Amino acid sequence: MKKQIKLIIFFFSIALVQFSCTDLEIEETDSILAENFSGLTAEEANSSLTNMYNSLNNFIATQENLYALSEVTSDALLIPTRGSDWGDNGLWRQLHQHTWNPDHRFITNTWNEWNGLQLNASEIIDDRTPASAEAKGEAHFLRALAMFIILDHYGQVPFRDTKALPSVDPEVFTGADAVNFIVEDLNTAISSLPDATPNGDNQRATKTSAQLLLAKVLLNKHVYTDTEVNNADMNQVISLVDDITNTGFQLHDGYYDIFKEDADSETIWYRPRAVGERTFHTLHYNSTELGGGGWNGFSTLAEYYDLYEGDPNSNRVDLDGNLLDGQEERRGGVPPQGIPIGDATDPLLQGDENGDGFVDGSNVGSGYLIGQQYAPDGSPLEDRNGNPLNFTRDFFDAGSGEPSLVGNNEVTGIRVIKYNPRFGGGFQNHLIYMRYADAYLMKAEAMFRSGQDPTTMINDLRSLRGASPLSSVSEQDILDERGRELFTETWRRNDLIRFGQYTRDWAFKDPSAVNNPDRKLFPIPATQVNLNPNLVQNPGY
Repeated sequence: MKKQIKLIIFFFSIALVQFSCTDLEIEETDSILAENFSGLTAEEANSSLTNMYNSLNNFIATQENLYALSEVTSDALLIPTRGSDWGDNGLWRQLHQHTWNPDHRFITNTWNEWNGLQLNASEIIDDRTPASAEAKGEAHFLRALAMFIILDHYGQVPFRDTKALPSVDPEVFTGADAVNFIVEDLNTAISSLPDATPNGDNQRATKTSAQLLLAKVLLNKHVYTDTEVNNADMNQVISLVDDITNTGFQLHDGYYDIFKEDADSETIWYRPRAVGERTFHTLHYNSTELGGGGWNGFSTLAEYYDLYEGDPNSNRVDLDGNLLDGQEERRGGVPPQGIPIGDATDPLLQGDENGDGFVDGSNVGSGYLIGQQYAPDGSPLEDRNGNPLNFTRDFFDAGSGEPSLVGNNEVTGIRVIKYNPRFGGGFQNHLIYMRYADAYLMKAEAMFRSGQDPTTMINDLRSLRGASPLSSVSEQDILDERGRELFTETWRRNDLIRFGQYTRDWAFKDPSAVNNPDRKLFPIPATQVNLNPNLVQNPGY
């Protein structure tokens, strides 16, 4: 009964989040200061900081908005329409096909959310606000993160001076001016905050998370400033990652253990937010008994799955998790049944609240789910029409059999899952946003871009993940390694742009979007362009 109550609460909260996103309308007054603003009290500053972190939980965790713009617009994820499911007037298909319009809801929401966060942070940073040095350091980090997200996705960052009159339009930073502002904020945060702790409870901003974000800003600086790669910037990326390493962070042995709700040597910053969207958005309705199953949406392209070693048509593991199809660890696999409750040795595994003798949710695999799926007792699962629940590589119209993003049946597409339901379903509160492997690969990339050879670094990671060593490392190899390691962690779009591949062709992309540089940035919401004459609509919109 306790589990049923938790399920009801969880799914009700998700429904509220999705409803609020659907009907979100940001009033003009939401993006300006309160009249006669003269700073916050220390108590108000602490309360505002708490509210900012709480807001971040949804900004980062929801399957919509930032996550959708970062992953669904890439080659990593897509959501086909299955009958009437996931139709949404083409909302999801437009992202993968790069046919979004200026009024796309997720584009507008992302702009509003992160610009609002930036202003909240500025109120704490204001020198009339008597907050502690650490609180101001956290605000500098959060403002830098918000401005980075806006710069990365829209190319222009409106900034409201908290001491200016409300009638004054916010100035707009672009290019080097935007980067320099963000870098200054991050340097302030680095000097004001304590280190994160390896294997620690790293929920709040730290010196370490600021170092990782600064490294990411510098790695992308040439994109934002439309200049050549600067070796000094690359050397600073390497130095920042070395500082993180010297703090004690290291690659974690056991890839999917990182995404359980316990401490590990990689998590630099996480949010204590339920991971239900990441768990259920990809699973079929009949995949698990938890909550009546998944939502049967998010899938990946076969070409992304093929980045990994292993059988292209089969991805199985045995009951002990041993890989059966030559795949590397990160590709995961489909188990033949659930874990008998008597064999459950990991204390984080769920119990057997439905009394079937198996750990709840343990029949669901981790990583990439392809082929036949199985019930806890080992019997083959079926879809809602009684057909085998056998996930396929390809997407096709069930009527014509032709490749398509509409008219799909319930089993098209390889499913992708990092947060496994056997460790708490949607209830574990450990959504990772920054981890050491990202920093590690940024250093390798910075070495490559500055003329050094990162082959040993890349192979050390590959060896730990059970992949074959490479004889040498190319630019494509680095991008592919980031794709394999960081899938569904909100960095794919950013990576593809930096490597010049975001506008390349992939399955179902609209021909008009292929090699179209205008698609590298999202449109600024028209209402914001009308309100602030300092904003200029991006090309192509």
